[in-house]
Amino acid sequence: MAFPDAFFRWRPHPWHGLEACTSDKSVVNAYIEITPFDSVKYEIDKKTGYIHVDRPQRTSSQPPSLYGFIPKTYCGARVGALMSEHLGKDKLKGDTDALDICIISERPINRADIVLHARVLGGLPMIDGGEADDKIIAVLKGDHVWHDTKDIDDLPDIMIERLHHYFLTYKMQPGKESSVSIGPAYNKEHAEKVIKASMQDYDDMFGQ
Repeated sequence: MAFPDAFFRWRPHPWHGLEACTSDKSVVNAYIEITPFDSVKYEIDKKTGYIHVDRPQRTSSQPPSLYGFIPKTYCGARVGALMSEHLGKDKLKGDTDALDICIISERPINRADIVLHARVLGGLPMIDGGEADDKIIAVLKGDHVWHDTKDIDDLPDIMIERLHHYFLTYKMQPGKESSVSIGPAYNKEHAEKVIKASMQDYDDMFGQ
């Protein structure tokens, strides 16, 4: 019996085995590591592609949206240069991870280790430990409540505020100064530049 054309003998690595974009270039693929219900920080294991426990969250802070990364992206020299130009900072480098993405969904999705399609609206220019660590902001494709959102200004301010607060505080430790800073949210046009730069950084790092 022949296998179907789309069959994979082994499960694709979520970072390297999936595509960054769908046939509609305004929509990206997103691999979900964390849900809004998680009090443990999960991350992809870069070697195996499986989810592993990075650490229990130190505080009661929970992510306000689905959180993961865009496959076949890498935050390297181009992403760092774009952040430097955008914020008027000295030359920054990327954090050498896949490009992070936050996805807003009206219907609760309570499990991770899934892939979904997301429409990009903008992002947060985050610097963590002196490295560019952009957080792309998107909505779930096909979401009926967020269907009319086209750009970052179409989201309620409180949604951006919650994301901003979470990323400023989720690594905080008593007696230690935070190494995280976040500039004002940027729009869809700039977010698409960040995504393109991260895809080019990926090709530079891993080959096409």
